[in-house]
Amino acid sequence: MDKLPKIALPAIFIFIVLIIGISKSTITIGSGQAGVLYKTFGGGVVTDEPPMGEGFHIVAPWNKVFVYEVRQQELFEQMKVLSSNGLEIQIDASAWYQPVPNELGFLHQNLGENYLDRVIKPAIRSAARSVVGRYTPEQLYSSKRDAIQDEIFEETKKILDKQNVQLNEVLVRDVTLPGTIKDAIERKLRQEQESLEYEFRLVTAKKEAEKVTIEAQGKADANRILSASLNDQILKDKGIDATLKLAESPNSKVVIVGGGGEGLPLILGNN
Repeated sequence: MDKLPKIALPAIFIFIVLIIGISKSTITIGSGQAGVLYKTFGGGVVTDEPPMGEGFHIVAPWNKVFVYEVRQQELFEQMKVLSSNGLEIQIDASAWYQPVPNELGFLHQNLGENYLDRVIKPAIRSAARSVVGRYTPEQLYSSKRDAIQDEIFEETKKILDKQNVQLNEVLVRDVTLPGTIKDAIERKLRQEQESLEYEFRLVTAKKEAEKVTIEAQGKADANRILSASLNDQILKDKGIDATLKLAESPNSKVVIVGGGGEGLPLILGNN
């Protein structure tokens, strides 16, 4: 009976140590995540093997696993930058990014878990300053939104491709100008629109006048040709044709054939 406690205590101690060792030797990596293995006695971060995938894993208790989100993530940034003429512009932009899965070991080794603040934010801010500085506020407000979006994406991507981070898209959600500049641009755009509408009305009126002139000229030419083609003989022939048509009428009538003093009465009637 005295020996039982002496045997039980070491067994309990071994059992507790075993439970702790097992708990530290297992790890579960969730959906959309990957793990970077750090070997305490084996060279540190493992970069020559793929990262650990989703699911249950057993590792040596003296090693560590750093878990990263490898799904696409979004960064929203509000940046104040200068236009080409030195005016302060606010840009609201979103960047869609994710770590390159097969390069996760290098990412952890070079930048660590805080890679968002260390490289992504500085990269997109630098690209935005560089791109916006090429344009005037008017261009940014009206016609160049898509252009600056594409250029910010290309410049940011060049930086991140060297940092084991994949940039999928950059979206410029809003461009905010100083109030006085915005009002001036809107007034100018309205004036340009009104000028274009006035020019359109002038062109339309000119075309309509040309159309009326052409139609009138055509009628005048037709009348002139017709008048030139009529002579006395043609008129007499036309008179005879008209007389014959009248003669076909069921009613009696008196018709003068000819013109002037030479006209002769012709009495036609029904039989």
